[in-house]
Amino acid sequence: MFENLTDKLTGIFNRLSGKGRLTEKDIDDALGQVRRSLLEADVNFRVARDFVAKVKERSLGADVLESLTPGQQVVKIVHEELTNILTGGDHRLLPASQLPSVLMLVGLQGSGKTTTAAKLALQLRRQGHTSLLVAADLRRPAAISQLETLGRQLDVPVYSADPKTATVAQVVRAGVDRARQQGITWAIIDTGGRLHIDDELMEELEEVKAAVAPHETLLVVDAMTGQDAVNAAEEFHRRVGLTGLVMTKMDGDARGGAALSVTRVTGVPIKFMGVGERSDGLEAYHPDRLASRILAMGDVLTLIEKAQEATDEKQAKELERKFRQASFDLEDFLQQIQSVKKMGSLSQIMEMIPGVNRLSRDLPTEFDDDQVKRVEAIIYSMTAEERRRPEIINGSRRRRIARGSGTTPQDINRLLNQFKQTQKLMRQFSRTRNPRGLMNMLR
Repeated sequence: MFENLTDKLTGIFNRLSGKGRLTEKDIDDALGQVRRSLLEADVNFRVARDFVAKVKERSLGADVLESLTPGQQVVKIVHEELTNILTGGDHRLLPASQLPSVLMLVGLQGSGKTTTAAKLALQLRRQGHTSLLVAADLRRPAAISQLETLGRQLDVPVYSADPKTATVAQVVRAGVDRARQQGITWAIIDTGGRLHIDDELMEELEEVKAAVAPHETLLVVDAMTGQDAVNAAEEFHRRVGLTGLVMTKMDGDARGGAALSVTRVTGVPIKFMGVGERSDGLEAYHPDRLASRILAMGDVLTLIEKAQEATDEKQAKELERKFRQASFDLEDFLQQIQSVKKMGSLSQIMEMIPGVNRLSRDLPTEFDDDQVKRVEAIIYSMTAEERRRPEIINGSRRRRIARGSGTTPQDINRLLNQFKQTQKLMRQFSRTRNPRGLMNMLR
């Protein structure tokens, strides 16, 4: 997410932080580079101009220039002003006073409305809500069947009707009525899109809005389309009145500056970010956390939330017991790999850890998802006894495991050596209850 922009900004501020004292020229030069970096990332030029002006005004104060750490003070100001740009309105989903709350998804064709509808249902389920998906895209071939397939995969009910005999207004009214009868919390309406904005599309959306008066109207927009995304948001907001945005494909890096511009230009808050194709690839939007990611400061709070979702409490306690007793085996190792995979791709996880974002790109072999798949294949190719007692794996067993996993005996040796180091560390930790002693041991 924003890798190119993050690299450029961190390079600029690292050079700034390396200076003992800052002059007005130092700040001017750095902010000139920041402005160019923002424009190259396709941030709206007015937004980039205003952002740099505010940072400069605050950075030229005596409390910054005379500070013992002026570079760090400038970075703090940049983080605060970046958060201000990304903030606008209420970024939460607000339920209606009576069930069901009606949420209408709108957007151009190809923006990801249908998959976002399913992801939202999963997101709401984790918050204790129930959802009904309403298939109101009657124009795109296979749109209804796609939503029904996603509904079956996630065990979320879907309301649909024959597009040859029903109108869009009839479908949405009947869908909301079904949700009301069944006491469902949210009715999520997947509407039709077009390849471009036209009157026919907008008239259909206005008809849907008049039929069910949705409590939330969210525009699903592809972050990689740059300023086209901002322009689309302006037009949709003018015609149908948006309450929020869902920025999809935020895990891409091309022209991602739309996310930095859209709220300031339109006044419409971003409520969710799509960060992958998986059904759980949707994150609640937090402006301060996104600002921290862009500046390579990590996002520990989101990482903790993902870990809590992926971790079973009973398994965690059992793992802690094994950790203390140094009885952690390859079966446990495999279980932990699978828990981490539930949190998303390794690259996404690494960028949430402060200071590790750049390291994860400098050491691709250590933090590569393909490497994780190879490790899984190796462990799956072992017998249960070999997983519990890896010390019994001799040369012939290595060759058999390599054939079964499509790897080499050298790959098996590498994994076993790494695992021995892990076990050694755990044995030392089990004898080191003092956290300060542990930190000394790791140095």
